[in-house]
Amino acid sequence: FVLLNVQTRPEGAMKTYTLVFHFQTLLDNFERTIIDDSRLAGRPAEIFFGKMFKMEVWETLLGSMRVGEVAEFWCDAIHTGLYPIVSKGMRLIAQGKDPLEGQRHMCGMGNMFHYHSTGFPELDELMRTPQPLIFIMELLQVGDPMSYQRESWMMEKDEKLQTVPIFHMQGNLLVKQRQYREAASKYKEAVLLLKTVQSREMPGDIDYNNLGRMIIPLELNYCQCMLELEEYYEAIEHTTELLEKHKDCVKGYYKRAKAHAAVWNEKEARRDFNMVAHLDITLASLIGRELKALSESMKEKYWEEKEKYWNKLEKKKNNNTEEEIHDKDEEEEEEGDNGKQEDSESV
Repeated sequence: FVLLNVQTRPEGAMKTYTLVFHFQTLLDNFERTIIDDSRLAGRPAEIFFGKMFKMEVWETLLGSMRVGEVAEFWCDAIHTGLYPIVSKGMRLIAQGKDPLEGQRHMCGMGNMFHYHSTGFPELDELMRTPQPLIFIMELLQVGDPMSYQRESWMMEKDEKLQTVPIFHMQGNLLVKQRQYREAASKYKEAVLLLKTVQSREMPGDIDYNNLGRMIIPLELNYCQCMLELEEYYEAIEHTTELLEKHKDCVKGYYKRAKAHAAVWNEKEARRDFNMVAHLDITLASLIGRELKALSESMKEKYWEEKEKYWNKLEKKKNNNTEEEIHDKDEEEEEEGDNGKQEDSESV
């Protein structure tokens, strides 16, 4: 390992490209406490060198390395003040979440002071008391930016909006091929992009509302995929979140009703089916058939459960009877043995 005290970033060190690397972050204490480890997160880190990355010192460190090299760096607190923000973002990315979701339109440190917490106690402690950190890095790959598909959090607003219909179309094609899991992933990525853009708009503004309406068909397609995959509780969760914002979404109520019916939530299913008929009278006949099918399926379930119940009782009754017969036979055997013993004593 190489141990360096990094002081400055060299001028014009490198051109723009992508860097793929594993890293460990350790406290500069006796125990060398590990704060982050990209291997434990299950994926290497990636940065688009020279643009939109808060930890400039990392660009300097990685820029001094060769592919395949492992190096250890000690960095003064002056270079590590923004590490809690960077770490939080990378942790959220590893979880498949958007690291910018929910932030106000201000600088990273401004967001941190506004919310007072990263959501991770060890990072909050670093934020309160900036200190030197040790980084152990392994540079895995240096990529060509022209062939690199950037993460959503690295895209500009227009780039995100242009990518959404591509994901939407890819999802639709996958549905036609009955690849519902892959299609759901595409719809989810599109929703994530739109929500990221929407988070930068003022709630209630025209752009904010328009983006919300663009999210609806993507969310509904995602929920339909969940129904096809029989992941009914996932469908219920997403349709409920959608209906909290769009209370007149007929398809949202219909898909949630189908999910409730599939998991035998009769009361909730009837409520949502009736809401569909209330919002769109032209669907009354369809809802009538759905309610009839729901009643029949609930009756079938009732008789199936009743039959299982009686079978269990009958089995238990038979077991008890067998035990009673067995006990009676043992008593008779004991009485017979006692009688023989008395006869032998009298002789």
